[in-house]
Amino acid sequence: MSATLALTEQLIARASVTPEDLDCQAMIVRRLEAAGFECETLISNDVTNLWAIKRGSAGRDGKLLVFAGHTDVVPTGPVDAWKSEPFVPTHRDGKLYGRGAADMKTSVAGFVVASEEFIAAHADHAGSIALLLTSDEEGPAIDGTVKVVEALKARGERLDYCVVGEPTSAETLGDMIKNGRRGSLSGRLVVKGIQGHIAYPHLARNPIHLAAPALADLARVEWDKGNEYFPPTSWQISNFHAGTGATNVIPGTATIDFNFRFSTASTEQSLKQRVHTILEAHGFDYTIEWTLGGEPFLTPRGDLSVALGDAIREEVGVETTLSTTGGTSDGRFIAKICPQVIEFGPPNATIHKIDEHIDVAFIDPLKNIYRRVLEKLIA
Repeated sequence: MSATLALTEQLIARASVTPEDLDCQAMIVRRLEAAGFECETLISNDVTNLWAIKRGSAGRDGKLLVFAGHTDVVPTGPVDAWKSEPFVPTHRDGKLYGRGAADMKTSVAGFVVASEEFIAAHADHAGSIALLLTSDEEGPAIDGTVKVVEALKARGERLDYCVVGEPTSAETLGDMIKNGRRGSLSGRLVVKGIQGHIAYPHLARNPIHLAAPALADLARVEWDKGNEYFPPTSWQISNFHAGTGATNVIPGTATIDFNFRFSTASTEQSLKQRVHTILEAHGFDYTIEWTLGGEPFLTPRGDLSVALGDAIREEVGVETTLSTTGGTSDGRFIAKICPQVIEFGPPNATIHKIDEHIDVAFIDPLKNIYRRVLEKLIA
């Protein structure tokens, strides 16, 4: 059994459902310290975070490459729907099954073993290596990576490159990497009317009728055109609720939940302003509660994407594609203190699903790609 596979199985065997870590990071600390890393555990409420760094011969003057990821996993769902126990790593038909196999304990194991191998082969490496791990990526993400980033920023730590181990591949290992993510901005719009009997509409004010023309206007807006890396910003309604359940009552309020997935061509402020302008033009009484789920981030083509693309080609013979599709990730926090953030990991077809798995044949090549990136950027 390869070292990466063995560590992956050890991590899967720990039922670290967010925000639990269950000593996954402690296991990693023991290995990293043996390889010369300085390890620091940062606890925030129920969340365990790790910052581990090994300085190169150039010290703080050299480049710093960070591997970032998470040791927490989503809940299993109904255990009896799994073909094998979700926290018992199980092999079937060339695949390794278990919660976290793809998202993202294999990537975390790959980080560790790639770093060990790189250090063994390059004892005098010039640049520095760090690992940033959290147990809060699958949860609210308020006590995890964001807290570590705040601490690093306060210390003046300079990050040059960051590889986030999210499962980004589509059909095969390495066919897609993420060089950015769209932002997520949600709103809860409450349109205020006057409740009344449906037979006496002149004595009431129907908030559904008030909202409908405004919602149609919002649905027609071209928020932006996107750019080279991002599709245009989208606005979608996710929920619409009004009424008491009775068929003879005009409701007093209508509640509409909506969400923007927005590119770097727009900002949180510009989107909010345009929504308010459209609603106010319709002249009804309303409130909006806004929630920023994450700001967009983008890493244009540069040293890191080139190194990663070359490493993928050399290791698995695949030409990778840059993409900004998908949901949010902790890369949005790291991008505030690191100019080049790229996400790369195994195929994502089974993440968060029953019977999550990874092809065993991808495990060592994934580790090797991470090691090749280290060799290209900080050796």
